[in-house]
Amino acid sequence: MVTDSTPYLPRSLVDRWAIRQVSLYVGWNGDLRPEHEYADLGEFYARLRESPVLPSTSQPSVGDFLACFEPLVSAGRDVISIHLAGGLSGTCETAAEAARVVAAKGHRGRVEVVDGQTGAGGLGCLVVVAARVAEQGAELSAVVDAVRDARRRLEIWFCLDTLEYLRRGGRIGAAQAMLGTALKVKPILTFGTEITPVGRVRTRRRALERMGAYLDELHDRGAKDWIVQHAQCPEDAEHLVTQGAAIFGGGPLFCTQVGPVLGAHLGSGMLVGGIVRA
Repeated sequence: MVTDSTPYLPRSLVDRWAIRQVSLYVGWNGDLRPEHEYADLGEFYARLRESPVLPSTSQPSVGDFLACFEPLVSAGRDVISIHLAGGLSGTCETAAEAARVVAAKGHRGRVEVVDGQTGAGGLGCLVVVAARVAEQGAELSAVVDAVRDARRRLEIWFCLDTLEYLRRGGRIGAAQAMLGTALKVKPILTFGTEITPVGRVRTRRRALERMGAYLDELHDRGAKDWIVQHAQCPEDAEHLVTQGAAIFGGGPLFCTQVGPVLGAHLGSGMLVGGIVRA
């Protein structure tokens, strides 16, 4: 089981299923480092807020993926590798190139690369689905089918304090249409092949209310697993967890903080909620 560093899964789940993660890179002034090397997220987000220049981000190299894939396939293991939406990053294509190199070498194991067509906790949900199915002894093709089916049932929203980071980083996509009123609203968006707007409210309080109502709506529509993530707003995340626990009768699959790569494009104050429908 392989993914990249952008699902921001908790260590407990990574360890439980021995999930391999190939890191994206982020940094200022050409000093790009694997994002897992940023141990102090508070320090990273403080610099992000204060810096007049956005950090750069970069996908892993083919060599990074080969270093992950080859020990697995040379031992005869089949690998599913699930990644951040191809419309947002070249990570998935780089993984696919590495998989082609592995196949050409004739290793006993196979690598199947899947574009998650989402990001952050949505991608994390797909990785967990794959791990659960693989744990039951399913063949590679069945694991891939399960992930693609889960993606069809996945819904993920997130609210931002501002669209400025998306605009400056060039990842704004269909949310471009909201820029004219961006200073007056709190945008609510979804992760897909691009970042797409689904609503807007005028205050942070209303954004939190809307995210809670969203979980309620999704529960009524047959939600299964649900998640919460945030970027430097733990109190808001805890509030949403409390709301969600009351709605679902139990806690989320995970609640984690979004790291530097997505944080660089979305800014602090992001709050994510998502589910996989039954």
